[in-house]
Amino acid sequence: MTARSGLCEMLGIEVPLICGAMYPCSNPELVAAVSEAGGIGIVQPLSLSYVHGYEFREGLRYIRSLTAKPIGVNLIIERSSKKYLERVHQWLDVALEEQVPLLVTALGNPDWVVARSKPAGVTVFHDVTSRQWAEKALDGGVDGFICVNNRAGGHAGALSPGALLDEIGPLGKPLVCAGGIGTPGEFAEAIAMGYVGVQLGTRFIASTECSAHADYKQAIITADEQDIVLSEKISGVPVSVIETPYIESVGTRAGPLARWMLRGRRTKHWMRTLYSLQSIWKLKRASLQGRHYKDIFQAGKSVAGIQTVQSAADIVAEYARALKEA
Repeated sequence: MTARSGLCEMLGIEVPLICGAMYPCSNPELVAAVSEAGGIGIVQPLSLSYVHGYEFREGLRYIRSLTAKPIGVNLIIERSSKKYLERVHQWLDVALEEQVPLLVTALGNPDWVVARSKPAGVTVFHDVTSRQWAEKALDGGVDGFICVNNRAGGHAGALSPGALLDEIGPLGKPLVCAGGIGTPGEFAEAIAMGYVGVQLGTRFIASTECSAHADYKQAIITADEQDIVLSEKISGVPVSVIETPYIESVGTRAGPLARWMLRGRRTKHWMRTLYSLQSIWKLKRASLQGRHYKDIFQAGKSVAGIQTVQSAADIVAEYARALKEA
């Protein structure tokens, strides 16, 4: 089996491997290193600016100085607040002006992003966890789907990789498997199942180019599947994290008032915003300071297959080799 696939043809890359956008771990050097190695790195705007200190356009141009190969930008388009949505529109404007070829949207209707991007020839993939959300994004004109399964880090889905493929495959768009891929063999298996590519997050946190603290990387190497738990206290929806002593001490379930607000059509946005505002700086400091601060380490069940910290180039090369040998 060749390392190239339909995703490679769509995006102009060599290996159908995406480094998913991660807050707070998507530092520019990591994004660039994955793209330079033949995959494609995705920029997470808040991580680029709030964590790593770059004005958005400046950050994109810095990444461009490290690699001339394709990169992408992640846009979380949920209408949580007018001010935030204005920033998303600004990020989209800049991404288009800087000729970013791939956008990955999440948590909202991507129709307006597609309408803005298509004239520029930009590819748009949308994060989905079920067919329900995929159908809405399909109506919006997206080119494909990032299928976030129940083994993913961050905002995990509820379905297995196979179940997602069965549900969303009939829609006829290219599908990327996101979640639970921690070894080259698992990568090759996902492509053999029918996915056109794979998105990795946790595996690339444990890379030399990632700026995450050594404690974070060691936590990933040490953890096994049973150490990954879902916490409602980070963003108001289940988020996959490593069960550290801090997570054990604060618990993973929202309190009665919070749960009531999260069920309301209007109040859920307020509660999610409150949780996110509380967590955004905790995640940043944990990533940069390790166990010297409250250790909230986002990770998926792929930790089971991650044994060492490697360079992004070595990771991409190992995965590409596994695909060729499959």
